[in-house]
Order: sequence, then structure tokens, then C-alpha cells
Amino acid sequence: MFDKLSETIDGFKQKVIDIQKLMVSIPALAPENDGDGETKKVEALMEYLKKEGFPEPKNYPAPDDRVSAGERPNIVYRIKGEDSSRCVWFMSHIDVVPAGELSLWDSKPFELKVDGDKLIGRGVEDNHQGAVASYIAVKALLDTGITPKYDVSILFVADEEVGSKYGIAYLLENHDLFGKDDLILVPDSGEPSGASIEVAEKSIVWIKISTKGKQCHASRPDLGKNAFKAASNLAVKIEELYTEFDAKDELFEPAISTFEPTKKEANVPNVNTIPGDDVFWIDCRVLPKYPLSDIEAKIREWADEIEKKFDVSMTISHAQRAEAAPPTSVDAPVVKALSKAIRKIYNVEPKPIGIGGGTVAALIREKGYPAVVWAKIHETAHQPNEYAYISNILGDAKVFAHVFMAE
Repeated sequence: MFDKLSETIDGFKQKVIDIQKLMVSIPALAPENDGDGETKKVEALMEYLKKEGFPEPKNYPAPDDRVSAGERPNIVYRIKGEDSSRCVWFMSHIDVVPAGELSLWDSKPFELKVDGDKLIGRGVEDNHQGAVASYIAVKALLDTGITPKYDVSILFVADEEVGSKYGIAYLLENHDLFGKDDLILVPDSGEPSGASIEVAEKSIVWIKISTKGKQCHASRPDLGKNAFKAASNLAVKIEELYTEFDAKDELFEPAISTFEPTKKEANVPNVNTIPGDDVFWIDCRVLPKYPLSDIEAKIREWADEIEKKFDVSMTISHAQRAEAAPPTSVDAPVVKALSKAIRKIYNVEPKPIGIGGGTVAALIREKGYPAVVWAKIHETAHQPNEYAYISNILGDAKVFAHVFMAE
């Protein structure tokens, strides 16, 4: 039966183009990106899928009075299988990021460009590839009349690009969609070979260091307190975190925790003034074995020492902070089923990996559901001239079909 599905999927190249053309043409931008949400795009998508023979979906809207519809749509298409005790989920997001600088595009970002096997336009990879591949896999089921081993659900969510508050986070808090034995795939990240299966993420914290000293003329440092000098001492000290927290985990790449000073905010505009205020940031991606509080405590300890040495005050805050969710076991049914399918379709050896964080799969894992992130993509998300390959979309659809047929 899988061979029949595979042959049917091979004939869907034009369907891939048609639905990508539709989805690209309707920008679904969050209010944070000066958009009106996903409703118009989802309505057009539902109308398209209805004509393709799909059943009526169920909508789980998240209230949001910032958009004209008053809500953000999250829709589920469920196909019954031989065994409904388990469901195979394919979750993708409908929203996209803005086009960015238009001069960097070689075509109009919200008009699909077809160049042989390549599709170009905003959203074609992030996350239309996953959405279209799941549609194609289920369309093959409907056209052939084959019943999958387990129930199959396509979940299209809102709001992934700016935090998922109105998407998967809302669903997890307000609806019991998933079962403990379900297989959950998030086709929203990957690499060109299709080998990598993301099963774990590092903890992440973006730390803001605000230093308060006293501004003065650069020729009279004795009259001031150089906030920049004090902050620089801490920035250099951060390197010692690599030896303080030096564990390795080969599941991740890199296999270590990382601690990097990054953004430096402007202080004084002229050379001959000693700054009384200074702000810089640290990006920390931490292996799950270390609580973020341990890293923060060490930075606070060093900041206390520097405060005394330079007679300044240092405030530590963060813009983002997320402890690592429990990883999905490499022996989980979803990992085994996906690995088998990848070997069959792409003839590569699958490799479970951990990443620096973060994806929406972490939200699912936090609730106790094993989830994986996978796709065969070329990582052009958010870039000008974003592209996806038709052959990858059809290949991913075959992988999905292999999983839900339990081949």
C-alpha cells in the first residue's frame, strides 16, 4: 500500500505548485509585524482543501482583539485509521515573517516564482514546506482510498514566528489534543541531507548587564566611574564559564554549553567622555544538565566583585529565559518510525540531534509528549529569496506516509 501512496505522491508536482502559490499570495503576519493575523490565509486554505476532498476541519481559535477577526485560527484535519488509539500528528505553522528589504529579492516575495524544481517566495520553506508535505501525504490517502494504520492529523497553528502564545502554547493550555501514545512531528527545521532528527534543545537565556557609574571628562578619570571599563571586565570574565560548566554531550552540536557576549549598546557619542552607563548582552545556550540558576549565580558573583573593584553598580536581567524541556528519547516510537522512513525515502542514516534552542517542539515536550522536529530543507527561512524544492516536499510527503502507514 505504501508503494501505491508513493506513486500517487509522485504525480502531485502541480498540486505542490498550486497550493504554494495560494499560500504565498496571502501574507499571514502577526500584529507584532504590523499584520492582521492568519485568518484570511486559513480561510483560503480551508476552501482549497475542501475542493480537494478533505473533511471539515475543527478550529481551536485563540482570542486576540488586536486582529480584525478577533481571534487567531488553529485548525485540525483528522483522518481515521485502522487503530484510533494512536494518532500521527504533523504540525506546521501558517504565519510567516515580513519580506524584509525588498531590494534584496530577485522576485516579488508574495508572488510565487517557479524556477524548475525550486519555488521562491516568502514562506515557501518556513513553514509552507511542512504544511504542503503533510497535505500531499493525506491527499494521497484520500485519492487512493487507503486507510492508514493509525489516525492521522494535520495541525496548522498560528503565531509561531513571534512566540506561539496564540498557537501551540494556547492549544496546550486550553485543549487536550494529544494522547500519550501519539507520534508528533514538527516539520519546521532540518538540513539538506534530511538525516538530522531534532530531539532535544539546550536551555537558553539572554542576559542583559546594565552598569551604572559616573560620567566625566576623559582627561579626569579620577572624577568619574567608568561603566564601560567595569562592564568590559565582566565581558572578559564570561569566558571562564566555559571551564566552570565544561560538560559535553555529543547529542548536541556544538557538544558544549556556549556563553557569548553579543550585543553592545551605545553609551557616549564622543571619544573624550568616560561613560557613566553601559549595557551589553550575553547569549547563553546551556546543556540540560546545568540549571540556568547556576550560570546566573556565577555571573552575579563576578558582578559583585567588579562592583567593588570599580565602585559601580551592575543590574542583571534577561529578555528570554527558558530551561530545556525534557528531551525526546532516541528510542521513542516517533524517532524509530521517522528513522525507518528516512532510510527508505532518502537513503541516508538518520541522526538524532540536539540544538541550541528553541523550537515549538519544546513547548510540546514540556507537557510530556515526545515530539521531533524534522524536514529536508536548505535553511533559507527568513532570508531574501527564500526557497524550497518541490522534490523535497514530495519526498517529505513520502516520509510522512511511511510513518503513518507503520511500514
